[in-house]
Amino acid sequence: MIHARGLARTFRKRKQEVHAVVGVDLDVEAGEIVGFLGPNGAGKTTTLRMLTTLLEPTAGTATVAGCDLIADPVGVRRRIGYVSQSGSTYPDARAGEEVVDHARLYGMSTAEATERGKQLFGDFDLDGLWERQPKTLSGGQRRRLDIVVGLIHIPELVFLDEPTTGLDPQARANLWQHIRGLREERGTTVFLTTHYLDEADALCDRILVIDHGAIVAEGTPDARLVGRLPGAEAPQVLDDRVVGRVRHGGTALVELVRGLDHEGIAVSGIESRRPSLDDVFLQLTGRSLRDTDSAPAAVGSAPAAEEVTV
Repeated sequence: MIHARGLARTFRKRKQEVHAVVGVDLDVEAGEIVGFLGPNGAGKTTTLRMLTTLLEPTAGTATVAGCDLIADPVGVRRRIGYVSQSGSTYPDARAGEEVVDHARLYGMSTAEATERGKQLFGDFDLDGLWERQPKTLSGGQRRRLDIVVGLIHIPELVFLDEPTTGLDPQARANLWQHIRGLREERGTTVFLTTHYLDEADALCDRILVIDHGAIVAEGTPDARLVGRLPGAEAPQVLDDRVVGRVRHGGTALVELVRGLDHEGIAVSGIESRRPSLDDVFLQLTGRSLRDTDSAPAAVGSAPAAEEVTV
């Protein structure tokens, strides 16, 4: 569904070249939900804008929804849906009018757009809001309306840019269900950018991490991207505790208990903690996902493997 090789973008700023994206290779297959993560300034937004035809690449090639990104950008636009972070509905219009007007841009008749739009309103828990103005809707309702606008022309691939930013926990959880439904009920491929690591963990089949304009890791949330991380670290003695980091902590824990028992060593407690995506992200990039101007932390400062404490 998305296949990019060497995708790059260079800007000129104050007579100097700024390499925002330096050669991105990525693949997204049909039916996947893929999360795209990166700290501010990493190249995430620039890559997204290139893939959605909003910004022309300086170098590289890509096909999106079966169309060449450079040679056929109109074909790409016809086949994708795009939900921007800031939303696309006019606050003082009627919600239904916004949906129908957007559909008309894709050549749909008013009758077809109205029928399809009302069906989507029902699917996204927006029943009874067709005549309401977007400015009167809750944050969660507005985001679901944005997604309806992005889906009205039945795209094969939808880009969701920070879809739950600013929503309360209940609204976020509700929207997660609808995002899962895009793939499970409609077969839609979803390319999702987010600043919420729990969101990527909960929703995505695979995660891509970009930093300094290049993909630095990819993998499934369950794998915690460990294929790109260093091996186990030497244990540390901290007061009356011994802390070590190993892959497959559950298995290591069993062997550890057996060994301690065999040696007759009394233990007051033992526990294993899996690394979170936040831990992994910090280790991969040396900074927090929301860092902007702060200096990078030392790479390796966060646990890559499971942490076992005795």
